[in-house]
Amino acid sequence: MCGIAGILKLGGERVDETLLRSMIATLRHRGPDAQRVHIDNAVGLANARLSIVDIAGGNQPMSNADRSLWITFNGEIFNHVELREELQKKGARFATRSDTEVILHLYQREGEDCVHRLNGQWAFAIWDARRRKLFLSRDRVGIQPLYYTVADRNFIFGSEVKAIFACPKVRRELDLKGLDQIFTFWVTLAPRTIFRNISQLPPGHSLTVEDGRMNVRRYWQLDYSGVESASDSAGRKTEELLELMSDATRIRLRADLPVGAYLSGGIDSSFITALTRRVVQENLRTFSVAFEDADLDESPYQQETSRFLHTQHSEIRCSSHDIGKNFPAVIWHTEQPVLRAAPAPLFLLSQLVRDNGFKVILTGEGADELLGGYDIYKEAKIRRFWAQQPNSRLRPLLLRRLYPYMQDLQKQPEAYLAHFFRIDAQDLASPFFSHLPRWQLTARIKSFFSEQVKHELSDYEGYEELQEALPDGYSRWPSFCQAQYLETVHLLPGYILSSQGDRMTMAHSVEGRYPFLDHRVIEFTQALSPALKMHVLTEKYLLKRASKGMLPPAVIQRPKQPYRAPDGASFIGPNSPEFVAELLSEERIRRDGIFDPPTVLGLASKFKKGRASGTRDNMALVGILSAQLLMQQFISSTRPANDGN
Repeated sequence: MCGIAGILKLGGERVDETLLRSMIATLRHRGPDAQRVHIDNAVGLANARLSIVDIAGGNQPMSNADRSLWITFNGEIFNHVELREELQKKGARFATRSDTEVILHLYQREGEDCVHRLNGQWAFAIWDARRRKLFLSRDRVGIQPLYYTVADRNFIFGSEVKAIFACPKVRRELDLKGLDQIFTFWVTLAPRTIFRNISQLPPGHSLTVEDGRMNVRRYWQLDYSGVESASDSAGRKTEELLELMSDATRIRLRADLPVGAYLSGGIDSSFITALTRRVVQENLRTFSVAFEDADLDESPYQQETSRFLHTQHSEIRCSSHDIGKNFPAVIWHTEQPVLRAAPAPLFLLSQLVRDNGFKVILTGEGADELLGGYDIYKEAKIRRFWAQQPNSRLRPLLLRRLYPYMQDLQKQPEAYLAHFFRIDAQDLASPFFSHLPRWQLTARIKSFFSEQVKHELSDYEGYEELQEALPDGYSRWPSFCQAQYLETVHLLPGYILSSQGDRMTMAHSVEGRYPFLDHRVIEFTQALSPALKMHVLTEKYLLKRASKGMLPPAVIQRPKQPYRAPDGASFIGPNSPEFVAELLSEERIRRDGIFDPPTVLGLASKFKKGRASGTRDNMALVGILSAQLLMQQFISSTRPANDGN
């Protein structure tokens, strides 16, 4: 895992080495072990290396034998051993043991189609000197980040936007449409980002720059058109899932140093830990977050699983004060606003991992999206069940069973439930039926926008942009699979794997690996009948079957509890961080111009008086603070862009 950056001068001038080194210096947290550059007149590649595979020989940028190909690579190719053996049989000669060199040899033989052969997580750039072509690629589901822009005839790219902003010719401006999307969907819709004229390469896409022309093309896409019938054998499919996941976990343990595992207390990370335990016979280290708030704390399940699997377990106890204190650094690394404080504890968790001497961690992300774990899937199922008898008073009450942890929802009368989870004909016909309640609740926080921002966004409709990007055949997929698609293609890479994933682990130079996101597992699950993912209202049905005997029964049987952290209490209260008063001051809000000062001050007053409640108030406060921090750190501030403090 590394940080990458580069420049291609479209006018043919030589790249400035000092500028290239300043770009890669911003990514030192991603690769503290070495920072190197390669310049070939009009192209410059840079790499900040986190040494994991072939520690002595894997330095980058790396070339092939005749130096006609150069690569800078962030990520891991987990099937590099098998690919190397295949390439050697065809005559390839290797100078290193690295997976980086495998990509070079594969590209040399198969060109841009080489990405179809890779099992891993990646963002890389290859300079093909003979063709004078720059080739960039990002992994199938967007585990690794990759951004780019064109400024003053310079094509500029980097693992993070801060590397691009190291170029003086790149303007720093907020994209209000990107902000509108985050305050609706929680994420920006790729290729859009929160910064104007800065694009992200979408997951499953490659990009070429040749003869001054840029071309972006898709090489992989999630597809539910081949869903199997409900008569599929659960026993056979359970065996197939277990076999695939065992191998996906095995190859993700390939490293020249120890690999640990996150243990959240839920079935996903516990299952990965159990599979890891089969390979790592001794001294398996696991790590978790515990909370002072008992309603959020899952440490009893974490400890029970650790004892069951005989791991050496470490935890960090996180308070609301810890979250508030570290939140500016969190936003420096997320590079976008967030609506929940949940990334902050994961920022501290990766620090714990690094402090214990580990660079690599396995996690359970992806199971909820692929195997039907989210409450939003149950919610949509109940709403469609309710729609069959819209006048029923009993059917909407099933919705109370979904969210026992949301006390504000439990207290609401039936009329509120009927209004919030409404099922009118227009909603039923929407391609976004499953997500409308969530998105409409989130969108309410846009009422805090200033009049100027509201005016500039008055003609913009994010739903239209989202609908235009839906794949052919989406309308014919099962409704359950439509909901899975929205989660997997948008929220997963845009938030779960980014703000809560790569950005938080790499903040402390730790690489996250995700066995559930092996493309073989994804392609297996996308063909499964929805009934094997959610059996009536039993979430992750197939995974629970696969876990029997491998985990404590209490962990397998416990209801889904989403990962949450203290929100409003982390920022306004007895231990309120100093930055909050500054960012929420009337002068600062008016100067930045994003939000309406009286409305924001009214929200802050509600928290100070203990009258704030509900999801909307908490999301609004976190969203406003994170947007204000983003302005301070990346746009308004003139201080050097080198940390989040």
